[in-house]
Amino acid sequence: MPNHTVLSVSQLNRYIKSLFEQNLQLKDVFIRGEISNFKGQYASGHFYFTLKDKDASVKAVMFRNYASHVRFTPENGMTVLVRGEVGVYDRDGVYQIYCREMQPDGIGDLSLAFEQLKKKLSEEGLFDSAHKKPIPPFPQVIGIITAKTGAALQDMLNILRRRYPSVVVLIRSVLVQGEKSAADLCAAVRQMDELGLCDLLIIGRGGGSLEDLWSFNDEALAREIFRCRTPIISAVGHEVDFTICDFVADLRAPTPSAAAELAVPDKKDLQFQLFSYERQMAQKIESRIQVLETQFGRHKRIHDSLSMRLSALQTKLEGYQNHQALRSPYYTVEQAQARIEEQAARLNALMPVRLEREEARLGKAAGILDSLSPFKVMARGFSVVTMKGKTISSAGQIKAGDRVTIRLTDGTVPAQILQGGKESE
Repeated sequence: MPNHTVLSVSQLNRYIKSLFEQNLQLKDVFIRGEISNFKGQYASGHFYFTLKDKDASVKAVMFRNYASHVRFTPENGMTVLVRGEVGVYDRDGVYQIYCREMQPDGIGDLSLAFEQLKKKLSEEGLFDSAHKKPIPPFPQVIGIITAKTGAALQDMLNILRRRYPSVVVLIRSVLVQGEKSAADLCAAVRQMDELGLCDLLIIGRGGGSLEDLWSFNDEALAREIFRCRTPIISAVGHEVDFTICDFVADLRAPTPSAAAELAVPDKKDLQFQLFSYERQMAQKIESRIQVLETQFGRHKRIHDSLSMRLSALQTKLEGYQNHQALRSPYYTVEQAQARIEEQAARLNALMPVRLEREEARLGKAAGILDSLSPFKVMARGFSVVTMKGKTISSAGQIKAGDRVTIRLTDGTVPAQILQGGKESE
């Protein structure tokens, strides 16, 4: 083959590559296909994969400078739309697509990235209610993480001043959108938590598009909020907007204004509650006083009744003391009276709650009185002489011929006086 030009393999591949490069249609193509053989775990950050449909396949590569802008995580089986350039890898002589952009087919890349991250963090337990910290009911210091120029900040400050004027507010101004905003938000959460001055943090911003709010869907921010020891309320966008930050925070507020209302109580409500508590306390005190007055009256009646019984016993003892037959070396009226008086003094000093104990003591005193009765004296050999029901205490009360009754310990004996006492003298 002397008349033919002989090419090396490298020359052939370079020639074919040049043909691809000269074709302007291949410079900017859009391809839809299903991902297979995806390899994105390399330290280089490049994506290597195959795009296929039911009839064919083509290799594809996406270098790190483009892959870093893909919001979602490509997966095998996912149908995507890629934009790039068709070229030849001259070392292998294989043509492939050099991708510059990638998005899921039929759904936005941000929406898919949101769902993927939400599923991932949920499976790790970052959204579990068991990890939610309680919001303090009466915070003294609140930290707000938001843009200092945004309307959301002024709305929150106005509501906090109106509802709970005594609260102290610390503001950490941050970027809330843009390339550096996620890192700024992470740093702000970490700094405010480490500062240790706040009882509660509010992180948020006003409304915007999904792209505007995307910093609050950052995985690093979600993990920073999860690690934060200070309770956090998330208040991003409007009521219909949901971010990863909302799910991992201790409480989600639909708007920044709502976050301020959830963060502090209303002073008017507190004043009304205080008034209600005062009224309830006054009613309980009045009711308790009435109960105590009733108890005191009952105790006083018992005390008065016992005092009257003691007085009657003292009078009875005084009567026994004057009776000669009750004189005894062991049981004297003076001793009994002294004991009764001692008991009376103790009863007068005791509170009504001890009156029942004193009734037992009275029973004991009654036993002593019983031991000092005339019948106990007769048991020791004495007798009582009566005539017509009256006790004879002097010989001058009877004369010869009178009929009397002698009462002994075990019965009575009728007798007749043979000689009067005065006459015997």
